[in-house]
Amino acid sequence: MSPHRLLATSHRVLRQLRHDPRTIAMMLIVPIVLLTLLYWAFHATPEIFTNVGPALLGIFPMIVMFLVTSIATLRERTSGTLERLMSMPMQKAELILGYALAFGLLAVIQAGLATGLSVLLLHLTLAGSPWLLLFVAVLNALLGTALGLFVSAFAASEFQAVQFMPAVLLPQLLLCGLFIPRGQMQTLLADLSNVLPMSYAVDAMTQVSTHTGITGDFWRDLAVIAGSALLVLVLGAATLRRRTP
Repeated sequence: MSPHRLLATSHRVLRQLRHDPRTIAMMLIVPIVLLTLLYWAFHATPEIFTNVGPALLGIFPMIVMFLVTSIATLRERTSGTLERLMSMPMQKAELILGYALAFGLLAVIQAGLATGLSVLLLHLTLAGSPWLLLFVAVLNALLGTALGLFVSAFAASEFQAVQFMPAVLLPQLLLCGLFIPRGQMQTLLADLSNVLPMSYAVDAMTQVSTHTGITGDFWRDLAVIAGSALLVLVLGAATLRRRTP
């Protein structure tokens, strides 16, 4: 693997995104707007925002990065850019990691803005460190990036890429423990929830908001989120195609 080719790919993706203000706005501004609307919606009952805010701080970046990454990567394939790149001496892993690095840098900025807004301006109450909350938010955004890169290989159009969101993310959203505690679910649903990475993203955020120190469950959640992102990136490299048929 060549670090030069990997960094060159990341630089090219970032240069293209710089000329796409709508995509940048969606990545950086949409999570902030959603969190602000949530704060206003529960302004009369701030304890509700305190309960669900940390979880949504992890979910919103994951969903947005999934959408943006899947559509942007598919656009690269349909325009023939991927075919030209893969005709060069470049490994699939270099290409997919280059994309992941570029979108990962934006994910860090996105998570930083959303966390800063929630803690400093929306007065989100935390028992733990805001830096831990930021770290988990970044991991969740990176997981969304990895999922977007992976599903883009199976879409033939941008519309199909968007259609993957309810198939990939909606079941996780319903079973992650946001609406009902996972321990109160039926056995089958609880077992399914235990293998979905978003469940551990929500659990990690909850650990930070309710515990002053780092717990064993928190380390487990981080390991599952990071491992899931790495696994999905490997699968994305294995399924990467030159172009959309």
